[in-house]
Amino acid sequence: MVLALVTGVTAFMLVGCGSMPRTTSPEAAVPRVAPAVAPEIQSVAEAVLGKQAEVLAHGDLAHNGMEQLLVINRFANTARGSGGPGNSSQIIVTRATVVQKNGDKWAEVLRCDEHLKNPNGYLGGTPAAPVTGWRLEFESDTPQGPELRFTPAEATQDHPPSTVDTGNRTIAVRWNTKTKRYQSLDRSHERYLSEVSTLETPESILR
Repeated sequence: MVLALVTGVTAFMLVGCGSMPRTTSPEAAVPRVAPAVAPEIQSVAEAVLGKQAEVLAHGDLAHNGMEQLLVINRFANTARGSGGPGNSSQIIVTRATVVQKNGDKWAEVLRCDEHLKNPNGYLGGTPAAPVTGWRLEFESDTPQGPELRFTPAEATQDHPPSTVDTGNRTIAVRWNTKTKRYQSLDRSHERYLSEVSTLETPESILR
């Protein structure tokens, strides 16, 4: 099961996107920053998050041997193309997703919109209240493997999310090689948290 493009935890597949051109340069293994992406890759991104979709990184992001794209909708008041793997803590997004290529099909394996979800449900620790903006940081080479960090950010008319200190806790997400999916981590960063089907359950609160 994969996540719906709009709401809920249902399925979607992007079929017939064609083969992805691969580069043989030494930089091929390093996630690249938009807009330096092939048209085929951008078309996949737009099929998931619309015309404003920006490919932040692509390649073997989870180190699982499969092509993945990290796609975002950037907060309107931040410049497109700014930020990236080197300084991604400055990126404020309204939505983000990771899609993975399986054969000639693409499947969504992580979604960040008002909540954080994977194909199995809501990630442990995701806030019960809807989130309108997230501070996103992506690191491709932590000692424990690639990591995405999501911090809820409040937006107001006078202050974009990046300038508001909400005191919200950051949710770290990594690819779990045992379960073969993205999952959130507990505060110690030593244990993966199980998904929940509803945010009203106590298990959804990060301890």
